[in-house]
Amino acid sequence: MILATNITLSYDGKKNIIENGSFHIKEKEFIFISGSSGSGKSTLLKSFYGELGVKKGHLLINKMDISKANSTKLLTLRKNIGIVFQDYKLIKEYTVEENIMLPLELKGYDERISKKQVKNLLNHVQLAHKANAYPAELSGGEQQRVAMARALAHNPSLILADEPTGNLDEYSANVIWKLLRDANEYLGITVVVVTHTIPKGFPIKYRRFNIDDGVVYEAS
Repeated sequence: MILATNITLSYDGKKNIIENGSFHIKEKEFIFISGSSGSGKSTLLKSFYGELGVKKGHLLINKMDISKANSTKLLTLRKNIGIVFQDYKLIKEYTVEENIMLPLELKGYDERISKKQVKNLLNHVQLAHKANAYPAELSGGEQQRVAMARALAHNPSLILADEPTGNLDEYSANVIWKLLRDANEYLGITVVVVTHTIPKGFPIKYRRFNIDDGVVYEAS
């Protein structure tokens, strides 16, 4: 699923954020990435969907070498990835239904099938009554549930979540964690989550990578 071989990541081409990182994430795994603020957690996640290029080394996502991929190949890759951001990144001019439907439209799904998928997801995240609402009319927890539904809509093989519960109250955070667990446990989706804090007693098997001073290593 994700294979990194001696990757180096940098924003300005000078200061390296990640250096010589090598690791392997297999299909259907649940992975946490932790580390102090500014350690490079989000930087690493951005490289997984091609938002940040690889300065050195090789990074394979679904057997595609990101370090060599052009814009067309990156677009194809992203059609099989669901992304959840800390600040939701919903389109404010779109309704809840339209936001969730967007990745289905990009992937070329039939409109009738798309609407049925969106309806099922809205029921799953308990927001069916908000289908025609706009993001500004939702609480932060509701917006993140919409973002989760959007990430799941197109049946991705990989979900990337960047501090998905960082701005949420305890109830909303628990809902998001359950959605991520269920995506992995019942749908077999590979899940990679950047977080400062792993929930206590997390009920499914997972691995954790830590980033310290630019070094990525598996933590016990």
